[in-house]
Amino acid sequence: MLISAEQLATRLEAPGWVIVDCRHELARPEAGRAAFGEGHIPGAHFLHLDDDLSAPRTGHNGRHPLPDPLVLARRLEAIGIGSTTQVVVYDAQGGMMASRLWWLLRWLGHDAVAVLDGGLPQWQSRGMPLTRETTQPGRGQLVVQLREWVVDAASVLANLATASATTTAALSTAPLAPFTLIDARAPDRFRGENETLDPVAGHVPGARNHPFAGNLDASGCFRPADELRQRWQATLGATPASRAVHMCGSGVSACHNLLALEVAGLPGGRLYAGSWSEWCSDRQRPVAQGSEGA
Repeated sequence: MLISAEQLATRLEAPGWVIVDCRHELARPEAGRAAFGEGHIPGAHFLHLDDDLSAPRTGHNGRHPLPDPLVLARRLEAIGIGSTTQVVVYDAQGGMMASRLWWLLRWLGHDAVAVLDGGLPQWQSRGMPLTRETTQPGRGQLVVQLREWVVDAASVLANLATASATTTAALSTAPLAPFTLIDARAPDRFRGENETLDPVAGHVPGARNHPFAGNLDASGCFRPADELRQRWQATLGATPASRAVHMCGSGVSACHNLLALEVAGLPGGRLYAGSWSEWCSDRQRPVAQGSEGA
């Protein structure tokens, strides 16, 4: 799931490896591409969150809709990713953007993908090289075996009624039990404060807040697995990890939580890909503000 800067440095010229730079700034969408041109890990290719890792927006499908799986697969093939490729993804945002591609690849059925732990800051802090040279890509052949890991807005809405009528005990045991929604946004945005990205502030009623930034330590690397597990069990409570559905503002930082859960040995969560930006686009959907349970 994770690879260190030291480990990657020994594999820069390894056959069958592809490195992808996913740097992106939400407020400055071209900043990542510009930064890539100024310097990147040798051999890396650049993929853009909006242009390559998302579908076109309609105004009702969120800020970063999931791309068409086959369109995404063709784009990945064009930079040399095939079914036997080991992929390493990185960013400079604590893994927030890189985890999106990590999740997308695994959604397509490709498990050989790791996030550079600590991203470009860790790479540079260890004196590792950067280059401005572009790499001529090979051509991959990626077999898509799409996994049913996505939950839509209709399912989230239906879950609100189902969950309210189900006990915690039933949640743990029933095969068709409702799920627990976990929101990866910062606490202030979850409460409905300081909202600058979406037109409506708040969260889906009943959601729990687990900010993705808490997955990282002071150095910007992921916390150790046992520490992540302890923190996540406090959020999940009696809910099995497989009964959790993850969301955020637009389906990006929620993937960071899904990566942290995998590192912690708590797999099985799903993604509400449209997330808050899709949810709040329909004013008929209920909105809660304040702390959890409000």
